[in-house]
Amino acid sequence: MAYRLDPAARQRGRKVARTAAPSTSPRRVEPPSLPLGDPTGGADGLAWQALVDGKQHYPRVHVDRNVTITMSDGVRLRATVVRPANRLGAPVTKPYPAILSINPYNRAILDALDEGLNMPVVGKALKSASGAVDASGTALEGLTRITGVVAGGGLDVFGINRNLVRSGYVQILVDVRGTGASQGKWQILGAREQKDSVELIDWVTTQPWCNGRLGMAGWSYSAINSLQAADKRPSALQAVFAIEGSSDLVRDIYITGGMHSAFIPIWLSLVNVLKWLPNPRTVLHDLGHGDAARWLRDRVKSPATELPSLLWGFLTTRDERIFDDPYFDERDPKVGNIACPTFTVGAWHDLFGPSSTQVYDKLNLEPGRKQVLVADGYHLDVGTGQGRRFSPPRLDVLERVWFDHWLKDIDNGIEEYGPVTLQQQGGGWTSGDRFPRPGVVTQRLYLSGESSGTAEHALHDGSLTPAESASDEVSSLTLRPDLRGLVSRDMAQVTAGAAIALGPKFSSDAEFQERGGLSFTTPAATEPVQISGSGNLRLYVASTGHEGTWAVTVNDVAPDGTSTVLTNGGLTVSNRALDKTQSDYDEDGNLLRAHHYLTRVRKLPVPVDLPVAIDIDLVPTDAIIEAGHRLRVDVYAASFPRFLTLVPDLIKARSRKQRLVLDPEHPSHLTFQAIGTFPTP
Repeated sequence: MAYRLDPAARQRGRKVARTAAPSTSPRRVEPPSLPLGDPTGGADGLAWQALVDGKQHYPRVHVDRNVTITMSDGVRLRATVVRPANRLGAPVTKPYPAILSINPYNRAILDALDEGLNMPVVGKALKSASGAVDASGTALEGLTRITGVVAGGGLDVFGINRNLVRSGYVQILVDVRGTGASQGKWQILGAREQKDSVELIDWVTTQPWCNGRLGMAGWSYSAINSLQAADKRPSALQAVFAIEGSSDLVRDIYITGGMHSAFIPIWLSLVNVLKWLPNPRTVLHDLGHGDAARWLRDRVKSPATELPSLLWGFLTTRDERIFDDPYFDERDPKVGNIACPTFTVGAWHDLFGPSSTQVYDKLNLEPGRKQVLVADGYHLDVGTGQGRRFSPPRLDVLERVWFDHWLKDIDNGIEEYGPVTLQQQGGGWTSGDRFPRPGVVTQRLYLSGESSGTAEHALHDGSLTPAESASDEVSSLTLRPDLRGLVSRDMAQVTAGAAIALGPKFSSDAEFQERGGLSFTTPAATEPVQISGSGNLRLYVASTGHEGTWAVTVNDVAPDGTSTVLTNGGLTVSNRALDKTQSDYDEDGNLLRAHHYLTRVRKLPVPVDLPVAIDIDLVPTDAIIEAGHRLRVDVYAASFPRFLTLVPDLIKARSRKQRLVLDPEHPSHLTFQAIGTFPTP
């Protein structure tokens, strides 16, 4: 159902009723209409920040890092409970709403972060330095974007938020079963873990320090299990604040375009190492009460969860979890089932980039009860720059007022913020009523072999034009896989953003990677062009083997030639089959977002040296191409390590040469949505 809000609702303190618009088909629903807002929150935003940065109701917190919670199957989970405290450090007896976070990264790490950021003098200095140092435009820009997470409030949502607790909340942080100090076997978001979430909600809301109202908050893994818990609709769960979660693990990161990502084995290895580290805060207690023996027994039973099966599948393709399998269906949050107010935060170049806006779209809630904020960043730099002039409030500020409104019934205006707050690539922050932006129309740009004169460093410098080629000549452009993806924005994405600390070639300058690819570039724009929404790249390709791997990017090219990636995608040719019922089309039938099956049974044969058409879905984005700038499509035969090819597929490829075939009868083209147009050469 679509909802509309009277513009007068933007006036502070005035409430108006929301009314439902006429119902339409869910695939053709007219986007909800809300008045444009201020991404800073305006006067409300200033009041929110003053509230969080000012004096809190309680002077201290009481931290109990040794709490045991027994699940219905007997497995004992370990938790930290943080409660408001008086000046003497004694916990108050008054019950308050609770905020629950469940993650697999070992509470010992969260303890260290908490103590480091709250050390007298040192902690405050770290927070101040994090916000004060801005190295934009220098070689250190990437590094300061990562350290800016502290000032942006991201760590407060991830770990212990003492300021939030002192304002009148109880915070509970739990080690996922089989990780940290919790017993059992790690299931990686499986059904038993999801049941744990519901049982933890029940346990928390029956404690004397909780008033029965609960919210969930988290970043990454804990954002995903927050969405999972919300889709079960427990009555006590009344709000969610989820940073960089996912609604489609397969397509976001596990098997994008049928290709695995180096992130997954690295991440699995990290969590498996951390789960073997005993929590020094509880180790003596555990030894004395038999918990250490049970913990060790469970670790020995599953010493390296999922890593052997992942390796076996990568080497042989004989494990179904390297395809889109019911294993993943069980783990993907059923976002459409969520009934409680949900605020999601994402980034255009996040590991879960496609989900940044798709979670918002799938939520069956009226705008205001659902909100989305998407930054021009990565996984590890979330919140960087927020709280500054012309930027949204910090994440800890947004989290506080979100829970104040939905868990304490405080009329603070947060339900009228946004609901779609975006950092436009190449532009600034905006706040509006929908994504894509109002006024976008579907456009096509065709790949042409004719030189644009702007990418002589690439293997081929072609053109990108609104008009199909008038020539009937068929030509082929050959390329091979290389390792240039190691120095690219793809590398930054697959390392969760860590690689941006190494310099601009990993974030804003694609020239090195382009030397191994085919480039197609428009003439300079004569007016600003705003690209907003999903996109699809249709390519006509061939390979000398029985498999082919393709990686693509769409870039903004500045007048000085700097090429910056806006969005990307990839596909193996054997996975080209489309599920049309899950793909998105515009009213004229143009494909905007390709949804590939990615299952074993839906793989298609790849004929040797015979061209076939493939559709590569691009991560949804929002960007402005200023006048004088150009749009570029880069095509690669691979992008290691963002996309990894399974060993049997490598054997099928036979040290392949791949060809992009430019055939007027089968034109390769980019389909996207935009306001404004690019000129014809």
